[in-house]
Amino acid sequence: MRLSKIFLVSYIKLILILLVSYIAPRFIIYWGFFGHVNMLKAYPIPAFIRSLASFDGIYYLRIANSGYSQFEQVFFPLYPLLIRLGNVFLQNKELYVGLVISNLSFVIGLYFFLKTFATKKTVWFLLALILFFPTAFYFQIFYTEGLFFLLVSLVFYLCQKKQLLPAALVAILASLTRLMGIFLALPILICALNSQNKKQVIYSLLPFLGLSLYMFYLSQTVGDPLAFFHSQSVFGEGRSTNLILLPQVYFRYLKILLTASLSFVYFISFLEVSIFTIFLIILGVDLKKQLRAKNPLLLSLNLFSLVNLLLPTFTGSFMSMPRFAILSLSFFVYLSTLKNKLLKAALLAIMACLQVVLLGFFVQGYFVS
Repeated sequence: MRLSKIFLVSYIKLILILLVSYIAPRFIIYWGFFGHVNMLKAYPIPAFIRSLASFDGIYYLRIANSGYSQFEQVFFPLYPLLIRLGNVFLQNKELYVGLVISNLSFVIGLYFFLKTFATKKTVWFLLALILFFPTAFYFQIFYTEGLFFLLVSLVFYLCQKKQLLPAALVAILASLTRLMGIFLALPILICALNSQNKKQVIYSLLPFLGLSLYMFYLSQTVGDPLAFFHSQSVFGEGRSTNLILLPQVYFRYLKILLTASLSFVYFISFLEVSIFTIFLIILGVDLKKQLRAKNPLLLSLNLFSLVNLLLPTFTGSFMSMPRFAILSLSFFVYLSTLKNKLLKAALLAIMACLQVVLLGFFVQGYFVS
């Protein structure tokens, strides 16, 4: 698919996101229960645009402006650093710079991802699945999802082209964007083992360099190279810095769903456990398929997707799972092979409706993921 078509479709999607953000206050009461909400409200741009930087976004904005404050080390540095660099050209327009970075990254990421994993028969449905997923708006707002998606897509594209050193260099940037970036060592390692030059296995160590640089920075500035991990509990009720196993997380959510009263929080808890379970089942089925097919690239995408899904649960919660799951990209590739047109249409319709609802609540200050 041509980049121009992807750009057009993504631009239309962005307009729809802004439209929902503009209309949402007419139907949903503002809640805004998150850190530094008054700082966000004071930002001198229209409310329907600045609301796209709610929750985690405001912390990236603060880091881009002033550097790290206490506990903000959970947010990795590349995205705010790029915003700060972009602000050199657009003075005091950090929020706009971040939105441009997210959206350009998403468009280019889609181009490389579709080029790598789509066929002529599946390309449009795969694109629609990614765009329509209930939390896909995170790719195009003031969050790291768009940038990280680009870096992940580039790594897999370069692995397909057998350019493992460039892939590893991109993975360094990915591990400066999110912790999951270190697990891009998986596709590099698997593709190296399946190449004629086994010495390229050494490149699979490079993704850890980005994390190592950040840890060195943390050790020098706050005296704790693991500050990004030790601060996790500050930004999520129910998150633990101790290892929690998956059955314990399910038991906790079962208790919530059986005892808690019906509310918006109850709906989000149900959504979190539902999306995790659906993804886990689909990825498990896909893993079985890829082990038989012996396609190194698809197998490594599946393994990366599984790690992306499972890693957050070790903190003892499915919190933010609807957002984290969108980067378990093997899920979308597997669903893109569906044949039943009615099922495909129904799936996209349900996803689109859920996305409008979740986006509306998000911009009005309700935590959705």
